[in-house]
Amino acid sequence: MSYKAEYIWIDGTEPTALLRSKTKILADGAEPSVWGFDGSSTNQAEGHSSDRVLRPVFTCPDPIRGGTSVLVLCEVEEIDGAPHKSNTRALLRPIAEQFADQESWFGIEQEYTFFKGSRPLGFPEGGFPAPQGPYYCGVGADAIFGREIVELHLDRCLAAGLAISGINAEVMPGQWEFQVGPASPLDVSDHMWIARWLLYRTAEEFGVEATLDAKPARGDWNGAGAHTNFSTKAMREGYEPIITACEALGQDDKPMEHITQYGVGIESRLTGAHETAPWNKYSYGVSNRGASVRIPWQVEVDQKGYIEDRRPNANVDPYVVTRLLVNTCCSALEKAGQV
Repeated sequence: MSYKAEYIWIDGTEPTALLRSKTKILADGAEPSVWGFDGSSTNQAEGHSSDRVLRPVFTCPDPIRGGTSVLVLCEVEEIDGAPHKSNTRALLRPIAEQFADQESWFGIEQEYTFFKGSRPLGFPEGGFPAPQGPYYCGVGADAIFGREIVELHLDRCLAAGLAISGINAEVMPGQWEFQVGPASPLDVSDHMWIARWLLYRTAEEFGVEATLDAKPARGDWNGAGAHTNFSTKAMREGYEPIITACEALGQDDKPMEHITQYGVGIESRLTGAHETAPWNKYSYGVSNRGASVRIPWQVEVDQKGYIEDRRPNANVDPYVVTRLLVNTCCSALEKAGQV
């Protein structure tokens, strides 16, 4: 007997990486092992030396094929075992390990937009729908487009055992969000990449494209972000570490270090309008969705909790945003003795 393993990896396409996958048939009882692929076809190698290696790092049930089939998320390596330059997970691992004692937790809010052809789902041909207003968390055929895809995606994420924690319709027709977390830096990132693959794969069955474009519709429409909620053990127990983390994110060159790695098209989304702060000005505040970093009102009331970095784009690499937040905030908390 045998089972199917869908090997999934992140390619080297720039400026925004794509997900790739292929199927391997394994004997029952055999664990997914390293496997090769043609890196010259994924922007990860030259044709004269094209072999690259897939190393399994996270496995979960395959909710599409069912049975004993699995999804296998992989890191990409060179043939000598060194991480490929596109392998951002390998950069996160040592940072996550360095600050593991601070017990960082993340919750990432993944916004995305469905397209049918050249138009967002729900946009009429040759024009625009009614202005944003009734679509956010809406109900009814005049406000909601693509719910059948969203519900199937949610069911598949749950069946895969991912840490998905909710879904909602967003402010533009055809725009939705799902949330992953709370989980550790590596876990939330691994689960997010698998959830994205399941989103694309599910939408494919309906002849619909799911895009993480930061500004999928020009004009007076919100962009698409990946608001990233972050806390450490100290932040979950007291308010002073929360202020320390917010201050650290605004010090010296940290705002630009983060913003330049928070996704493609950041300037088109972070304009200072549509519930965003300007991309080139850092700010934080309580219950302020126009700030770079928001402290939820309940956190101020409870004097403990988490912060929400509202800057990351929908197309941000979760391995990158978690690494940056852990490195910046945990370093500052350690220096301040707030661990």
